Amino acid sequence: MLDLDAQTFSAYLDELTDWVQQHTSGAPRKVADLGAGTGGGSLALARRFTAAEIVAVDQSAVMLDRVRAAARAQGLDDRLRVVQADLDDAWPPIGSVDLVWAASSLHHVADPDRMLGDVHAALRPGGLLVVIEMDALPRFLPDDIGIGRPGLEERCHEAAARAGWNAHPDWRPHLERAGFEMAAQRTFVIEASPAPPSATRYGHALLSGFRSALDGHLAADDLDALDHLLAADRPDALLHRRDLTLRASRTAWAARRRP
Repeated sequence: MLDLDAQTFSAYLDELTDWVQQHTSGAPRKVADLGAGTGGGSLALARRFTAAEIVAVDQSAVMLDRVRAAARAQGLDDRLRVVQADLDDAWPPIGSVDLVWAASSLHHVADPDRMLGDVHAALRPGGLLVVIEMDALPRFLPDDIGIGRPGLEERCHEAAARAGWNAHPDWRPHLERAGFEMAAQRTFVIEASPAPPSATRYGHALLSGFRSALDGHLAADDLDALDHLLAADRPDALLHRRDLTLRASRTAWAARRRP
C-alpha cells in the first residue's frame, strides 16, 4: 500500500517537497523522515535536497530493508541511511537535524505532544518540521458503478470514518504548544481523470481492506457489491475497469523552531 501510494501520488510528492523547500531556511544538511515506511517520502526528499543526508526512521526492519533497496535502485543510497527506532520509546540517536518530515505517522504515536517536544529539541534553530496527513482516504470509483446501489464508495468511507480510520487532529495547536512558530499550512487537492495505472491496484488494495475490516458495518448488498468488484474473473470487476478517477486531498503543516 505504501509503495502504491508513492507511485500513485508521485506528482503530488514533487509539488509538496517544492512547497517544503520554499519554507526552509537555506539548504538543509540533514533531513529526518519519521515513520518512513517503504521510503516514498525519504526518496522524494533526497531528490529535492540534493546535498542533504536523509535519515529514514522506522520501527520495522522489513520497511527499512525496502527503503535501502529503493535508494539503491535510484542511486541515492550514498546519501540515505536508515535507523530502526520506536518513536514511542525515545527519540532516535540521529543528532541534530535541519528538517523533519512526518507523513501520516504522527497520529500513530502514543504521545504525539511528547514527540513534538523531542523534535523541537532535535531541530537546529531555524529548522523546519513538516507534518502531513490525509484529509480522507483516496477515492477511485464513479458514484454509480453499475453494481448494487449507487454510492458504494461513499458508504465505505463513511463506515471507515466511524471506525476511526485515518483519524487525526488539527496539528496547529499541538505544534504551537510544543514551542514551534507556524510557517505555513496548505491543503493539496489531487485529482486525475483517468487515474494513473497504479491507482487500479491501489484501489483494489483499499477496497479489499474495506471488505475485510468493515464486515458487519456495511449492508449485505454493499458487501456483495464489494465481492463483485474484487473478483478478478468478472469483466466489470475493479481490475478491469476503465472508468476510475483519482480524488484525494492532504494537508501539510510547516512549523519552525525559532532562531
